[in-house]
Amino acid sequence: MNHPGGQGGGPPFGQPPGHPYGHPPQGHPYGHLPQGHPPQGHPPQGHPPQGHPPQGHPPGYGQQPYPPQPPGYGQPQPYPPLPPQGYSQARAGFVNAAPAAVPDPDKGRRGLGLALLAVGCTVGIVLNLLIFVLPAMVDPQLDVYMAKLARSALLAYLPVALYLSIPWLIDRYDPEPWWALAGVFSWGALFATGVSAIINTINGALFGEFFSMAVSAPVFEEATKGMAILGLVVFLRREFDGAVDGIIYGIFAGIGFAATENIIYYMRFEKELNEIFVLRGVLTPWLHPLFTAMTGLGFGIAREHGARWAKVLFPVGGYLLSVFLHAWWNGIPQLFPAAFILNLLVGSMMALTLLIIVAALVHRKGKTIKKFLQDEVLIGTISQEEFRLITSYGGRMRARASWRGKAGADFVAAGARLALSKWHTARATKGSKATISMDFIVPLRQELHRLRNEMMKRRR
Repeated sequence: MNHPGGQGGGPPFGQPPGHPYGHPPQGHPYGHLPQGHPPQGHPPQGHPPQGHPPQGHPPGYGQQPYPPQPPGYGQPQPYPPLPPQGYSQARAGFVNAAPAAVPDPDKGRRGLGLALLAVGCTVGIVLNLLIFVLPAMVDPQLDVYMAKLARSALLAYLPVALYLSIPWLIDRYDPEPWWALAGVFSWGALFATGVSAIINTINGALFGEFFSMAVSAPVFEEATKGMAILGLVVFLRREFDGAVDGIIYGIFAGIGFAATENIIYYMRFEKELNEIFVLRGVLTPWLHPLFTAMTGLGFGIAREHGARWAKVLFPVGGYLLSVFLHAWWNGIPQLFPAAFILNLLVGSMMALTLLIIVAALVHRKGKTIKKFLQDEVLIGTISQEEFRLITSYGGRMRARASWRGKAGADFVAAGARLALSKWHTARATKGSKATISMDFIVPLRQELHRLRNEMMKRRR
């Protein structure tokens, strides 16, 4: 523990291997176009300037003024009747193909991951009971001990809702599902604290307090917290898109760890409870989240990069950085007690820097979603109004609060997921690699159509 101030898949779904965004009809890069699209040779706004025809078009392309666009161009078009069973996949990439369920290749993985989460949290509960409750069994004043434990737990967990709301509010373009956030929080609060407490206690008895705080705590606490992020990467690949997700999940695991750890310190330093609460609950609640966010950032960069070597190098680098920062925070006051205030200022500035980095990465994520949804307006998957809603900050919350309701919030989420799937597919295609994201593009387009129909029924 710290001192008182411490803290791949197979062939794409209905797609030929060489095309990242579905199976387009021959001769057009975007797939099926809604009825009323201008004839080929008269591109919508945004095509190459006149005099520079793209490859494959006849001479003179774009030399004449564009004719007026027919009404409804770029707007979502109704789907045709459902095709008969056994319908060929030749039209699987068309926008108005028959609705299909979003593929769920991770169902088995999710089940195994949930089972491991349950086992890990159960082990953590048992270990924490040994830490907190076992001493009460030999305490002659059991009622006094339990009252102190209840008060410490209340002080430690009451501010948690405020801490968690900050990263949750920042990440509004494609927020992580609450159940995944709850999972990593629980892992940090139960498994990571229980295992780390036992290991640090043993190392402290064998090698001394300094080794326990400056070496054992950083190495094992960051490893046990980082296991939550590794579990997401392995068992919930669809819910892990990149750097923002890695940092957010790391913050939640770190907050869970810090909350449970604070119980120990509030009980251990009961006489200085006010000072310890201000130090750990007010001034430095973001240090554990900061450390674990570095591990999450490493996994996130690896997810965005995609190369095999990156999947090892960046997560290991992120973990080592988290260990270094944790060891710095715990060790400097032990070696130089007079430097504690300076160390506190440095730690606070690092935590503030982390929040700024998260905000910048979320802004980049919003730009990515906007970039990879633009052509969906052209091919009629979504309307211009829906494009603005999906790419707006907090669009999911506004959709749910409007007449669209839950279907609207799901519509925004599906649109953001479609854009990010296309982003991962484009990066994988550029590097001649396969990605599971490719399988979700066509079904997500069809899911958007289904959700739009559901919203229209609600409006009527």
